[in-house]
Amino acid sequence: MPRPVPAALAPWLPLLRCPHCAAGLSQHERVLRCPQGHSFDLARAGYVSLLAGGTATSADDDAMARARDSFLATGAYAPLRSLVADLAAEALAARPSPRVLDIGCGTGYHLGGVLERVPRAWGLGVDTAARALRFAARAHERAAAAGWDVFSRFPLADAAADLVMDVFAPRNPPEFARVLRPEGLLLVVRPAEDHLAELRASVPGMVRPDPRKEERLAAALAPHFAAEETRDLRLQVTLDGAGRRDLVAMTPSARHVDPRALALSDAGAALSVTVSVRASLHRRR
Repeated sequence: MPRPVPAALAPWLPLLRCPHCAAGLSQHERVLRCPQGHSFDLARAGYVSLLAGGTATSADDDAMARARDSFLATGAYAPLRSLVADLAAEALAARPSPRVLDIGCGTGYHLGGVLERVPRAWGLGVDTAARALRFAARAHERAAAAGWDVFSRFPLADAAADLVMDVFAPRNPPEFARVLRPEGLLLVVRPAEDHLAELRASVPGMVRPDPRKEERLAAALAPHFAAEETRDLRLQVTLDGAGRRDLVAMTPSARHVDPRALALSDAGAALSVTVSVRASLHRRR
């Protein structure tokens, strides 16, 4: 008898598809295999990688995933987690056993918050970083984790999810629409222009939010989605040196700043930093 797949992955298994040929997958010991013989290992850490080429086009490295886990453990982003959970609960109201797909899930922090708020839901966190998937696979007892490339066709059946979440992650609107049920919703969270302004002023080389982000997002989503609701969140968080270092290190800015700028002293003076984001729900057209 094969070992069972992780309990949180079981509701998703009939919906997963081979990234090479789009056929269904079945379990054989610690492997998922399609009828054409393409196979994908179930990692001992509880996730499955469905990367067609075996490697991601881009991914957080081990240090970035660990920095993200460390920073989120401080609770500095707890209000954002609550906002995401509020909007998800609203989107999933009255659905008997909804499935939530979290694209670019990182450590599963926000997906875990949604599953706590919606006790009947099942989640699947998607990322390309192995370390992030290890964290995400244990973010919640109903959270599964899988690796695939957001810029390719998703290895998932049509109409598989009730909610697609995209929190500070790359977007693929045609695939979001394809894998959502007809009445499904998309939840998008992105930084506002003044997000982390004080930190960007103190750390040269940090990536700045695109001033045309809202315009570009609207244009990308318009063929597939209609906006339903938008909520803004703006607050100040006080970060010590370690918190600032982890916050920089967990973002794409880590690839652009001088390594000496990341070596912020843990004993440095606290800094008040603006957290400014916009979250919106979108319905399939």
